[in-house]
Amino acid sequence: MARGDVLAVGATAGSGEITFTVVMSCLTAASSGLLLGYDISITGGLTQMKSFLQAFFPEILKKMNNAQQDAYCIFDSQVLTTFVSSFFLAGMLASLVAGHLTKTLGRKNSMLIGGLLFLAGALLNFTAVNISMLVIGRILLGVAVGFTSLVITDLAGPMRYLHM
Repeated sequence: MARGDVLAVGATAGSGEITFTVVMSCLTAASSGLLLGYDISITGGLTQMKSFLQAFFPEILKKMNNAQQDAYCIFDSQVLTTFVSSFFLAGMLASLVAGHLTKTLGRKNSMLIGGLLFLAGALLNFTAVNISMLVIGRILLGVAVGFTSLVITDLAGPMRYLHM
């Protein structure tokens, strides 16, 4: 029990048993992909909400109400493009430096930093009153996703060699 053999039944050490630690590691790794997919789907729906557009992008809402506007060109806005793409660009750039930082700081500290960045980005987006706060929050979330995605894959590789 002390090793985390909660889920193992009749398995010996090193036999590839499914332990509590393995399950929790898999759930943690899956949550990063889940958060990325969730963010992609939320962003698509969010850009269609009239209350969101009224608060942060009133010029787009005016274009949507214009009957002469083409349905495929209503979102011709550099600010909206910045809002959407800042998450993905930050994630890409963060994944480039995450390996070095993980090697320097260690995996546990890297995951803690990623979690804190998630929290800061979510709080900033939750309390946003202008577009700058939204973009900065999305950048923090993108850095967290890019950072933790690399740390998780770095962590998952050695897990198979551990005798849990």
